[in-house]
Amino acid sequence: MKTTIAILLAATATYSTINAQTNLLELKKQAIKRAIDSKGNSRGFAGAVYAMANGVESNSIAAYGRRSDGTLEFIGNFATGGKGGIFDGGEGLDPLISAYALEITQDRRHLLAVNAGSSTITAFRINRDFSLTKTDQAFTFGVGPNSIALRGSTVFVTNIDADGEFAGEPDQEGSLVSYKLTRKGRLIPLHKNYRTLENRPSAVRISPNGRNLLVSSINAGSAALESQSNDELVMFGLRYGKLTAQPVATATSTEVNNPEGRNLPSAIGFEVVREGGRQFAVVTEAREFQPNGAPPAFPALQTGSVSTWEIIAGRDLEPVNLDVIPENRSIFDGERTACWLTFSNDQSLFWVSNALDASLSTYSFDAGNIEVVEEIAAQGIGPTSSDPAVAFGETQGWIDLDASADGNFLYQLYGLEGTIGVFEVNEDGTLTEIQEVTGELPETNTQGIIAF
Repeated sequence: MKTTIAILLAATATYSTINAQTNLLELKKQAIKRAIDSKGNSRGFAGAVYAMANGVESNSIAAYGRRSDGTLEFIGNFATGGKGGIFDGGEGLDPLISAYALEITQDRRHLLAVNAGSSTITAFRINRDFSLTKTDQAFTFGVGPNSIALRGSTVFVTNIDADGEFAGEPDQEGSLVSYKLTRKGRLIPLHKNYRTLENRPSAVRISPNGRNLLVSSINAGSAALESQSNDELVMFGLRYGKLTAQPVATATSTEVNNPEGRNLPSAIGFEVVREGGRQFAVVTEAREFQPNGAPPAFPALQTGSVSTWEIIAGRDLEPVNLDVIPENRSIFDGERTACWLTFSNDQSLFWVSNALDASLSTYSFDAGNIEVVEEIAAQGIGPTSSDPAVAFGETQGWIDLDASADGNFLYQLYGLEGTIGVFEVNEDGTLTEIQEVTGELPETNTQGIIAF
């Protein structure tokens, strides 16, 4: 009997010890979780938004935590180690004339940023609290990197100009370079993918199936181009991370000296989307260069538009809808400088920002067919004067935009105000402004925004 009692007491003691250890382990886990949360999402962040200052003396990224209601809270500024650049007409609006100056990896481990003034690209690690830690910086073998595209661990970057010998936007011919991004955030140049371009690139994208890379051009058809290229969109083949030696297809919606007197496309932001087994390029057109290829002139700006092409067998670009504008508008009286776009999660809608007029337009999308659903879905402060010296001082200049990962919110960068406008996407696709965040970005020459 005494032996049985002793065994039971020993078993009880052992159980108590194990239970105490289990409780202690659970307490440690909870303490670790609290420590992580204190650095991370204790403030309830559901994601993040990053915007680039493009400072010409020292470039930096402003980081914001995104709450589940879409509103933003500033986290901090993080230096890229490089310099921003000014490669537009000096108005302070859209200094790189590009889209995707910032990009994140699919696993959201790394953020990449261009430094146009020092011709480098910077890689950051995205920390648990959405702050950034610089991991590498690499030369881009050209002048003025301005757009980034990613596919797995392969990074593609466009340069505004290949050799630096230019008098300005009309005669710039750029280049395309690539890198391998390691898990630790190192950038390793892939010289096999260096390509010269016949135009000044404005954005670079990779098709959803990974078999093509496309580049849009701001100065297609410019009379000053040595190449005399009229290519608004250029498409390369992409196999096992290597580009074809030459483009496999090119396209433009509007020829030089067209009888309609239509300004040339001046394409900037675009996306390549997949619907079923088909893929479509959807391209914004600012309509700045004049029909004869003369440089942009403020009074001669025309109604901005969107054009779409279908990628056929990875070797051709077949037109679907070209030069689409609102039905009630002519080429002279609609919203100007359509420059960037972002899609709804189900891809039935997309929104286009009209930089000069500080507005957003809503388009429908169905197998490449597009229509303007709402010409002005959101309106900021636009110019009232036809004098460019006055107009650029009046407008907020709505430039880059991006949508949250859940598709419920749009984040619009005001390029001449240093502000981010936050818009909720309603069930019917209409937009409601819910916040304006200001004070952390310079009032001019900003470029690039990305959200998740």
